[in-house]
Amino acid sequence: MYKKRFVRVEKINNIWWFILPENKPFISKGVTTVRFAQDTIQNTDFSPYAENNLKKYGSKEKWAKNALKRLFNWNFNTLAAWSEKEFSDIEVDGKKMFYTPILNIGAAFVEIKQKDEDAWLHGIFPDVFDKDFEEISYEIAKKECSPLKDDERILGYFIDNELKFGPDWRGSDELLTMFLNLPPGSAGKIYAVNFLKKRYSSIDMFNEVWNSSFSSFDELFSASDIKPPFVFPALYEQNQGVERYKNETDKKRSLFISDCDTFAGIIAERYFSVTDRAIKNYDSNHLNLGCRFAYVPQVQVRQNAGKYLDVISFNCYTFDPSDAIDSYSVYDKPCLIGEFSFRGDDSGLPNTRGAGPRVPSQKDRADSFENYVTKALKKPALVGYHWFEHADEPKEGRFDGENSNYGLVNIEDVVYEELTQRMTQINLKAEELHT
Repeated sequence: MYKKRFVRVEKINNIWWFILPENKPFISKGVTTVRFAQDTIQNTDFSPYAENNLKKYGSKEKWAKNALKRLFNWNFNTLAAWSEKEFSDIEVDGKKMFYTPILNIGAAFVEIKQKDEDAWLHGIFPDVFDKDFEEISYEIAKKECSPLKDDERILGYFIDNELKFGPDWRGSDELLTMFLNLPPGSAGKIYAVNFLKKRYSSIDMFNEVWNSSFSSFDELFSASDIKPPFVFPALYEQNQGVERYKNETDKKRSLFISDCDTFAGIIAERYFSVTDRAIKNYDSNHLNLGCRFAYVPQVQVRQNAGKYLDVISFNCYTFDPSDAIDSYSVYDKPCLIGEFSFRGDDSGLPNTRGAGPRVPSQKDRADSFENYVTKALKKPALVGYHWFEHADEPKEGRFDGENSNYGLVNIEDVVYEELTQRMTQINLKAEELHT
């Protein structure tokens, strides 16, 4: 049970809500990346937004107070992912923002074990069967969560961000083939091979489905480049009707996809069970908000996530989030949209790199926001929506090359009035719309 002075979730008359300590239901209305130096230009340490803020305000402190005052005036209440924690201590007219730390447990594990600082960018999934995964998860939770366990401003913890559960923009690999191609002797590879040994009564049956020519399963333990017999589009680009038809007419394809989806579910069970235990071991006061799914993953992944999470978080860059919310809400858990946005082609930015729809103008951004949030709030499972992001990205591209008009303000900290005025109106009546 959560202590009464911390945020919890509750279903009231079949509608999910975040609940304040004083038992008041509310919707989390957030903005991500509220930072003085939001982005640096790719391959440099230079932040044009920080330089402009310093010229305009003279100090980080003055900028922060102004930025927080604007957010409150726009009826936001949450400093969402990647925002600077210290800003939650700033009080504006007697109010403070909630915030949402990202623990990056999986990403940190990959960095520690593989010395790869760009696990997210490369789509590397942590080897959850490694003997050190649980220990490192607990170490990270102890370091990150223990000092915050009494912080009343925390909405909840995100475990990670946009892990790769299947084919996506980072590559067509399935988790199963990724684990099969881990180094020989690694726990994940051993688990994956033994998983297939249980599913196929002979190596000949496996070879038939996988279009391979191994003489025994033991060969798989040392194989370094196991090819999938089928390659699929990104999960969010697949037409489920077409996929079902192909599986019904091709038994090998159906068996291969069953192998991959079942294995992904096992990975999810291990990942979510370990990380949830680690977080709750050091902080049982705050909610587990999940891993911010980048797209709707396999049914098996969603089922096992729903067993452990307090709130299922996902990012959804479409004009209408209704189908995505429906996909998660069947597990009777509240849902939080961790990112969504719309980019205007009248902003002067390239908008050539980055997720989500492009629209002609700032008015279209405002209209799209209203349409998206209004539809989302009609869903009983929704408990929050977080806009990506506070300021525009540099036209030269940030660390991963993104160069888009995602901001509530531009790179010179000038407000997009049409968008923020509409946000002010919709945010004000969000709880009413949800009711």
